[in-house]
Amino acid sequence: MKLRTITPVDGSLYAERELASHELIEATLAKAVAAQRKWKSVPVAERVAPVRRMVQWCVSRADELGAELSWQMGRPLAQTPNELRRGFQERALYLCGVAAVALADVEVQKKEGFERFIRREPLGVVLVVAPWNYPWLTSVNALVPALLAGNSVILKMAAQTPRVAERYAEAFAAAGLPEGVFQYLHMDHGDTARVIADARVGYVAFTGSVPGGHAVQRAAAGGFVGTGLELGGKDPAYVRPDAPLAATVENLVDGAYFNSGQSCCGVERIYVHRSIFKPFVDAFADFTGRYRLGNPLERETSLGPMVRTAAADHVRGQIRDAVAKGARRLLNLEDSEGTPYLPPEVLLDVHHGMALMTEETFGPVVGIQPVKDDEEAIGLMNDSRYGLTASIWTLDADTALRIGERVETGTWFMNRCDYLDPALAWTGVKDSGRGCTLSRLGLESFTRPKSFHLRLAP
Repeated sequence: MKLRTITPVDGSLYAERELASHELIEATLAKAVAAQRKWKSVPVAERVAPVRRMVQWCVSRADELGAELSWQMGRPLAQTPNELRRGFQERALYLCGVAAVALADVEVQKKEGFERFIRREPLGVVLVVAPWNYPWLTSVNALVPALLAGNSVILKMAAQTPRVAERYAEAFAAAGLPEGVFQYLHMDHGDTARVIADARVGYVAFTGSVPGGHAVQRAAAGGFVGTGLELGGKDPAYVRPDAPLAATVENLVDGAYFNSGQSCCGVERIYVHRSIFKPFVDAFADFTGRYRLGNPLERETSLGPMVRTAAADHVRGQIRDAVAKGARRLLNLEDSEGTPYLPPEVLLDVHHGMALMTEETFGPVVGIQPVKDDEEAIGLMNDSRYGLTASIWTLDADTALRIGERVETGTWFMNRCDYLDPALAWTGVKDSGRGCTLSRLGLESFTRPKSFHLRLAP
């Protein structure tokens, strides 16, 4: 069998790869186990060095790698290099900077005649299963801390973006990472499930859909392998009357439509205090109208195609369902049906009886609903089976903190959205997943505690 990547740019075949044979999978696992035994004894400072060199190699080729990414998944060429120059680099280098402290032994209270401490031991072989929508950004969240913690890594990249895995291999080879510490496999779902269930795998870091997360859990159920799951979102925003209108609109439009809305933490539903509802909607529609949908390889394009026509059709279906239930299309731009090129849309007169306001959309459409007060906004934000991020737009920090304590979410933003701060834990609640990456806690997630209890004299 072969992996085939169809580019959404023009529907042509972009890449074709042989799927890993059972023999290759076995050899890769064996090599990862052997390499990890040596890698874990390397001091943390020495683990950091090749990771930094890998980052430098990738960033120095950001234009080239960005162009590959545009061809693979359709994001505009004007934007893709920044996935490497900004978020990828920022996250990796932050984790490198805090690794020594985060992975240091944990000291406990002194006790005469004893030496006691807790050491953070690596988990062994870590399987990273990464998606196509932000392949560099999502993979780095798990791949880098896993390596820094002393694990070996096998990367299984989404079939839509196979070149990312191959480029990682080139970068790590150039960086001098010992052979076998990082490897990749192009696999189908069946072989991926078998690798997850293999006793030699100590941890699985998965980013993807809720059904994908359930599949990972089923595959892992026969053993005791740990799993970290970063799944879907239906992220809300609440705009209070004191929000600075221009800045709020600009940021929320970007949070809703960047990457054609194909972001797990993109803004998908907006609740606006009714006292400012009309001016907000008018400004939002005006700003959205500045986006140019088109060929992502053209520099003036600001909104590219969705990853495939089926994904765009799913969003079209949600829009039709909402309209049938009373929603009103605000923009109603010309749509090229039967293609992945889907124009942005705003829906008004929406409610939570519509899938558009309750189920993940993952496309360039947002519903905007008026609310009478903070209480109604909190209730609607929490009326979701997801809980990845949520944001509030206000000048009142005390109120933002008070409301944030009641909103069921992994990350709570004030006057910001759709951003991962590497110093903060990236985590979700409810169907948005479990575990965390990034921050010091994210590094710790790729370790297990080992206690040392030494009596100094018998």
